[in-house]
Amino acid sequence: MRIAVFAGSASGEGAGFRAAATELGASLARAGVGIVYGGGHVGLMGAVADGALAAGGEVVGVMPKALVDREVAHLGLTRLEVTADMHERKARMAELADGFVALPGGAGTLEELFEVWTWQHLAIHAKPVGVLDAEGFWRPLLGALDAMVASGFIKPRMRDTLLVADDAAGLLAAFRAWEPPAPKWEGGLDPQTRG
Repeated sequence: MRIAVFAGSASGEGAGFRAAATELGASLARAGVGIVYGGGHVGLMGAVADGALAAGGEVVGVMPKALVDREVAHLGLTRLEVTADMHERKARMAELADGFVALPGGAGTLEELFEVWTWQHLAIHAKPVGVLDAEGFWRPLLGALDAMVASGFIKPRMRDTLLVADDAAGLLAAFRAWEPPAPKWEGGLDPQTRG
């Protein structure tokens, strides 16, 4: 089993984010779960990889050539796959992974998280998607998702498919108990969208 980890190329403010990333990597390795990630040695990306590698885990990096050329690739990985561009990178990470988790990060982390979560809703894949809520980082976003439910833009059953855990142990337990949801459009379109 491999889990794709989306994480910031920065470490964030305070030691809590980096510690959580390192612990996630180590916990996954100890559980025999491999990691697929963006391939960088910087920020939380590097912390996840270093934590897993120090615990003897498999870490597969997937990085566009342009970033490898800028010398941000982690040189100690189990394997580094070089892609032509970001689109190919994300497709390859999805192909290699059995699930997805987002650590704290910026715009790129959000984009990766929402893409795979949307793919799950559309039954493009049947893999768990979650966030590791280190230091309460994801709480504002989770509140925004709840507002989208209240406003009728996300169905409650789809909102519930995003797994949330405060630590690596909780995340692994949630991933192991996860069952694929029915596709978003099962049973036809929402009556309000028919035209």
